Amino acid sequence: MLMEMKDFYDYAREISKLRSAMSLIAWDMRTKIPPKGVKDRSEVVGKLSRMAFEMATSPKAAEFVEYFNRPKIHDSLNEVDRRNVDLMTKYYRRQKSIPADKIEKFSILCSKGESIWQEARRESNFAKFQPILEEIVEYLKEFAELYGYEENRYDALLDEYEPSTTTKDVKNVIDGLKKDLVPFMQKIYKAKAPDDRILNGNFDKSSQEKLSVEVLKAMTYDFEGGRLDETAHPFTIGIGPGDVRITTKYDPRDLRPSFFGTMHEGGHALYEQGIAEEHQGTMVGMGASMGIHESQSRTWENMIGRSRAFWNFFYPTLVKIFPQYKDVSVEDFYKAINVVKPSLIRIEADEVTYNLHIVIRFEVEEALINDRVKVADLPELWNSKVKEYLGIEPSNDAEGVLQDVHWSGGQMGYFPSYMLGNIYAAQFFATAKKEIPNLEALISSGDLKTFREWQREKIHRHGALYDPKDLVMKVTGQPLTHKYFMDYITEKFSEIYGI
Repeated sequence: MLMEMKDFYDYAREISKLRSAMSLIAWDMRTKIPPKGVKDRSEVVGKLSRMAFEMATSPKAAEFVEYFNRPKIHDSLNEVDRRNVDLMTKYYRRQKSIPADKIEKFSILCSKGESIWQEARRESNFAKFQPILEEIVEYLKEFAELYGYEENRYDALLDEYEPSTTTKDVKNVIDGLKKDLVPFMQKIYKAKAPDDRILNGNFDKSSQEKLSVEVLKAMTYDFEGGRLDETAHPFTIGIGPGDVRITTKYDPRDLRPSFFGTMHEGGHALYEQGIAEEHQGTMVGMGASMGIHESQSRTWENMIGRSRAFWNFFYPTLVKIFPQYKDVSVEDFYKAINVVKPSLIRIEADEVTYNLHIVIRFEVEEALINDRVKVADLPELWNSKVKEYLGIEPSNDAEGVLQDVHWSGGQMGYFPSYMLGNIYAAQFFATAKKEIPNLEALISSGDLKTFREWQREKIHRHGALYDPKDLVMKVTGQPLTHKYFMDYITEKFSEIYGI
């Protein structure tokens, strides 16, 4: 039977329409939904999830997978078509290993889980979240067994977010970071820190929102293809072509969570908005991995947003919206936003200590999925690891084990991508500086488009055309190494701290 790639793509785009509907509901449930609507909307998500699952694992999908994987057919495909077939095949085989009724029940469970997590976090009460998390973890362990793995059960979950990356790979990165990062941190702790008291104050929400909009405009975020909203835990979500939405969180006493959170999510959104139009609705029409996605957001949040060059041009905008900074120098502000100190909250952690937050989460997840700890043990285990790695201790569950939304949505295996994202970001940014010799001067002048265009050409437009390891080689000419991250923070913070 002769099959056409057009039929393959038409089918893939039908599945993508269901996922678009689920994304819209997910956005609504995390931003606008009234509490009484959660139960019914969760059922809708479950139904749509089952429909998408059944289409992706149907006899028709099986025909596409079988036909386009025939050696002669597969070898004749162009690069984009072959990659779409490979990604669809991987997804088909992975999803086919899970019974449809389990997918539906798990989707419903996770939709409810996020609502319960929000309540538990507000009340700082892990006991309220524990029962549903226990159910989620049991599902994930079962799914990992059904997906299959070679060495570690956690590998099966990690591959969902960082293709071809193993637990051993992550541990190797962690070992290298610990060796170089911890001694440098100790040097910083012994040095005199800049005064960051200027960052404390009263910042009304409407003005913070205005500042967030201004920085997104500077970043070239397309507001005709997205919007900015408020949520408990910031996220970016692609609803579909021409609709990539950002959320942020406002703290009336501190500008940093909303401002840098907005830049972070804006980095994610620029990636989604920059994927080539011809890839939309196909398997290639998404990020290469969560780690690559995170590299884009961390570049904008930190390497640009916390740079001296950025504030040279953006500081007048800050002063206009918050006049209390008119008597504070740009240099003092720059140093204040780069103070290094242990933090309980991951999304508010500085560049130097941030990766240790990921080490904590990775070690907790890996032990949980491999039955070395139980869900009931998590608060105590979490607190002990925070004390071990950061030297501080949470005073309640909300600033400890309940602070992240990921587990409520069944996203175990996700956290390592944050650490890998930092390392990808540093290697990409070092390459950009070589290829755009006047990059710092451009940023100082307010020209962020040139760098955005570099990202779009080198990374964004390709979507998932390449696996992370291949993309890093293509962009930088060498395999991933933590050396660039260490070079970046050593140079930057040695200058700030005078060490």
